[in-house]
Amino acid sequence: MEQRIYELYDHYVHSAEPRRVFLHKLVTTAGGVAAAAAILPWLEGTGAEAAMVPANDDRLTTETMKFKGATGEMSAYVAMPKAGGKLPTVVVIHENRGLTDHIRDVARRLALEGFLAVAPDMLSPDGGTPKDRDKAGEMIGKLKGGDVVKNLVATTAFARGLPNSNGKVGAVGFCWGGQRTNQLAVADPKLLAAVPYYGRQPTKDIDKINAKMLLQYAGEDPRVLAGKDAFVKALKANGKSVEVYVYAGAKHAFNNDANPARYNPAAAKLAWSRTVPFLKANLQ
Repeated sequence: MEQRIYELYDHYVHSAEPRRVFLHKLVTTAGGVAAAAAILPWLEGTGAEAAMVPANDDRLTTETMKFKGATGEMSAYVAMPKAGGKLPTVVVIHENRGLTDHIRDVARRLALEGFLAVAPDMLSPDGGTPKDRDKAGEMIGKLKGGDVVKNLVATTAFARGLPNSNGKVGAVGFCWGGQRTNQLAVADPKLLAAVPYYGRQPTKDIDKINAKMLLQYAGEDPRVLAGKDAFVKALKANGKSVEVYVYAGAKHAFNNDANPARYNPAAAKLAWSRTVPFLKANLQ
């Protein structure tokens, strides 16, 4: 039953399915309204309860910054060690619910590792990420792919030009952001390192990638894994640097510790232990 319910939710968050349709399916599959009501918080979490680094951590400097995007004004959450200096810089690309507290937390984790972390709100040109996560999902679904990539290229340029950046920029992204990390690697020849977590793969212009690639996949994620082998083969055929890891037993979005249905602590810890050294090696 758990797997069937998870698959229902996974389809819902990665499609344009109306919430009322998903809830009807959940009630039917769970065996009633009461069971569905008990399961729903487990599936969705709150998006904020699992912060590993407090928002007011006195070791860090954080702020929201504005900059010019390709389609309008952009906003980004920026975190760095209080000591400052010229820092390797990482753009953190959010999931399909926008710039959440969880992604801000990921940016702070990177800052504690010695990075200048820039987490853009890709819904900025449309007013920013709303508190209603379902509304955010609807807004994400209406974004034009080409505009998203152009705004990400603008974000890397902004990040590269910050006073505390050493000028070397990489990207890490999750789910929707994992797919966009791959696309950014294609679109931005100056990107030096890319770490897409369970992101769908581009199928053309792979020869344009200059970034070194670290691909992180969940073992129980057939929708995304379907494109893995062809992508890796194309990267290698074009002489690109690529490392690939698949975490057995982990579900899509296994790094999201704000979502108990998906979070896999062992896989998340192992993937992070590979992500941080990879970014340091390529951005310092």
